[in-house]
This record gives sequence, C-alpha cells and structure tokens, in this order.
Amino acid sequence: MSLKNRNFVADMDKILNEQQLLLLKDKIAQAQRVTCVCHVSPDGDALGSTLGIAAWMKRLGKECRAVVPNRYPDFLLSLPNVQEIVRYDNHTAEAEQLLMHSDLIWVCDMNAPSRALGMEQILSTCNELATSEGAPFMVMVDHHLEPDANFCNIRISRPEMCATCEVLCHLLWQLGEIGQLSKHEATCLYVGMMTDTGAFTYASNRAVIYECISHLLATGIDKDKIYRKIFWTYTPNRMRLIGYMLYVKMQNLTEYNTTFMTLTNEERAHLGIKNGDTEGIVNMPLQIQDMRLSAFISEDTEHPEFVKFSLRSVGDFPCNEMSARFFNGGGHKNASGGRLQCTIDEAVELFKKAVREYSHLLKG
Repeated sequence: MSLKNRNFVADMDKILNEQQLLLLKDKIAQAQRVTCVCHVSPDGDALGSTLGIAAWMKRLGKECRAVVPNRYPDFLLSLPNVQEIVRYDNHTAEAEQLLMHSDLIWVCDMNAPSRALGMEQILSTCNELATSEGAPFMVMVDHHLEPDANFCNIRISRPEMCATCEVLCHLLWQLGEIGQLSKHEATCLYVGMMTDTGAFTYASNRAVIYECISHLLATGIDKDKIYRKIFWTYTPNRMRLIGYMLYVKMQNLTEYNTTFMTLTNEERAHLGIKNGDTEGIVNMPLQIQDMRLSAFISEDTEHPEFVKFSLRSVGDFPCNEMSARFFNGGGHKNASGGRLQCTIDEAVELFKKAVREYSHLLKG
C-alpha cells in the first residue's frame, strides 16, 4: 500500500492537551527571538532535536540560535547548520545574552537544569523569570524519567518514546507541521532517533516509530547516506582503539553476564583519540552470547578528577536504576550514564559492587 493511502494519523499521539496546545501555538506565533538548548556533552538526539527545532523556527520566520553547553562528537559535524551552534563554554557572554533576550526557549533532551552542566545557573535564572511579563517562555521536550516539575512553563515528557526527536515528530504532527518539514529538519530528527536506538537495534519496537520515520522519509532525505555520515566516519585511530578496548581492556564478569572496559586520559593521548572516537564501543560486548550488561568507564577529558560511566543493557535489566543509585546518573532502561569524582580504580570497585547488588537480575 502506498504512503498516500496509509492512514498514519491513527497511531500518532496527541502529546499536549487542548489548553497546552493553544498556549504553545500562541507563544510560537508571538515569538521573534528563539533559543534552543540541550544537555551537556550533546549526543545525536540532543543535537538533532536542538538543530531540528532551530530549523523549524527559522522556517517560520523566527530569529533562532542553538546553544549547547560544551563540545559534541565530531561524527555529528555533518548535521545541517551545526556550524551555527553557540558553545556556552567558549562564548558564555553571547550565549547568556541570547537566552536572557529570548521570547521562547526550547529545552531539548533534558529534564532539569542540572543536566546542562555549566549552564545550570543561567537556565535556572531564565526559569525563575519565566512567569514574569516579558520573560522567556520555556518549553521542555524530553524523553527521560522524572522531569523537574518546577522547570519550564510547558513540560513535554514522554519516557516511553525512543528519543526526544520522536517526541518532536508527534508534536509537529499535532501542530499540523509534520507535512511541512524541510530536509534539514527531517535529517536532524532522523539522526536523533537513529542514534538513540543504535540504528534501531534497541528501544525501537513500537510501530509508531516507523510511522514517524515515514514522514521524515517523505521529505526526500536519504537515510542510507545519513547512516554512513554518522556511523562510517571512523578514523584509523578509532579502529585501533576498538581493537585495543576489546582485546586488551575488556574484562568479563562471567558469573554476572557483565563486561566492563576502562580508559584513562593517558591512554587517549597515546592512541591519538579524538572527540567521538569512543562512541558506541560500550555496545559491542553485548554481542557476546548471554551478555546482559556492558560498561565503559573513562576519565573525563575536560575534568580529569571525574570519571564517567556509560552503561548499556539488553532485555529488562534497568541500567538507569543502577546509574542513579551508584553513579549519580540516570537515563533509560537499556542506556544510561553517570559521573563521579573519583579515580578509575575506585570507579571499577564501585561498578563491581553495583553488579553484585544487582546479581539477581544479571545471573541466569
């Protein structure tokens, strides 16, 4: 059956009630200056949703800029208009001016100001002013658990959806905008959904996801080319790193169907690793038969006194709960992260303790 004859509307979700919908339409119509922000160390969904909304706002004739807290992986440099991003860590004064003088602020792929490490204060200030006349109106679009109930004027939070970019597809449909998307908008939204599902290999069993994708493909984007630009941009050092991590650094906790790998900044320098080269390596051990949990534990490149945890799981193992309980983090059931001030050795011991605590869910 052709796309023209399919009724996609039936399964798309109305994610705003009528009052919220009318309010958002009014705020978008009135806004002239718009800013889009996302969480620290932006991934494909954070950057895709931020740039996707920015492109949408520009199509509507708005002045719109994207502001991100810090650096993002090099493999996302192919995203449309990425060169227009304002990095808060490099251009703090400009970023704060944009935020404070906005009519409308879109908060993408984050559920609280603390998720924008470095930008918490300015976002909290904007949020405190949000109910005042002439202050920025703030809209959260997110898919993480437990959104801050005091953050943003409108909170669009759908944890059951695979990505913030999927949430946006439903919002655009409800606003009557899904059929007006440009290729730039569709590319950004597709990248967000593709990267947050491991190219649709996890968290992607709901049929409506592919209805969203059909709308994006209808703009004429080339999904195969997008895939190659995101996933097939490895450097020689990235390939060597994969071999090193899997052959030398991977450690199996066989009793618990768990693996973990560690990486120090000294090793990064020795291997010539650039930003984004470690992306996705944490997923690879899950290809081992019966493996349920994989962790990538690494020194923070910008704050070496901190260690970052990246966790991936399969099936029903809740790595987000483990991250929240042990690593000051959170995320999704099968993909989460955290960050603690400690050494690599201390981080490994803590991870092993966490695994033992969750042994009843990992064994068997």
